[in-house]
Amino acid sequence: MDSRSYQLHTEAVAYLASLRARDCSPNTERAYAGRIALYLNFCLMHRLEWTTPSFLGLAALQQWLIEAPLPSRSSTARPGPLRFRSRSTANAVMTAVAEFLRFGHAHGWVPASTTGLLAEPKLLRFSPPGYDTGESDWRREVQAAAFRFRINEPGYEDLSDEQIRRMIALTTRARDRFLITLLACTGLRIGEALGLHRADMHLLASSRAAGCGTEGPHVHARRRTDNPNRALAKSRFSRSVPVTADLVALYTDYQYERDRVAQAADSEMVFVNLFRPPLGGAMTYPNTKEMFDRLARTTGHACRPHMLRHSAATRWLRDGIDRDVVQRLLGHASPLSMERYRHVNDAEARAAVEHVESLKERP
Repeated sequence: MDSRSYQLHTEAVAYLASLRARDCSPNTERAYAGRIALYLNFCLMHRLEWTTPSFLGLAALQQWLIEAPLPSRSSTARPGPLRFRSRSTANAVMTAVAEFLRFGHAHGWVPASTTGLLAEPKLLRFSPPGYDTGESDWRREVQAAAFRFRINEPGYEDLSDEQIRRMIALTTRARDRFLITLLACTGLRIGEALGLHRADMHLLASSRAAGCGTEGPHVHARRRTDNPNRALAKSRFSRSVPVTADLVALYTDYQYERDRVAQAADSEMVFVNLFRPPLGGAMTYPNTKEMFDRLARTTGHACRPHMLRHSAATRWLRDGIDRDVVQRLLGHASPLSMERYRHVNDAEARAAVEHVESLKERP
């Protein structure tokens, strides 16, 4: 959008529409909209043509992203301390800009000279697990993003069992207790959970009467593009995930709570608004974020839906569950996606060393 005329930026709108056409989640579309707006505003401020920003222009954008202070969150007259974007956030913006420019090139808006600036050859010193470098290592040279800060990846955060139990104990609503426990026990993504329909909840010992041959209580995670809350399962493949008797009991508690709200009776969605308008409407991503933010303030530690997914995967792997089983439960198409979930703690590292030491003492 042009900040002087407030006219929609046609090419940016087309790019966001392409994300929607590719079934990207609303969160992805919202994040990319903000990142593209940053780029277009930067071009406007520095009198750059967005289709031909030049190498120096893109380098200046990259530096500006980490040096320009963010707007203050304080509503008082006394502003709080200055905040800045992290390098990882700047990298995410530059990735979105690169994708936008490549999209523009594909449609004839952006010249090849611009997209040629976005990547540079890089020689892989260490290839990822499962990557075939080809005969004579000819595939070691890859195209890497030209505008990207080097950062130490912090890894993925998980929660201890005690932290999860405390989250559940401090939650006063049956719906929210069920949602937290569902994510922690099944490893579902938040989009998969918010996209659940009541027909997906097969919680009897046998669901043959419903035409389902899967034995035992389970839920079906399905990708749907017409959910009223725009919740979207990332995986294109449906899967069933077993659930425990305790989770079934929490779902029953939630149903009692839900039955007290007449507007919720006709909704086919599992998770609905019970405490604020629109009553009976499907819970949305922002609703859920507010709930987890409140919980984080109460517990005193970070609480995010994806942390529960990582916690489930880490717990399964530590308990010796076969990686193929964990991969199926999480709905990953590639085994390489499993690498991110294995968190090694200090106790495990010490146990491994002590195990080696004990071998020396054997006759």
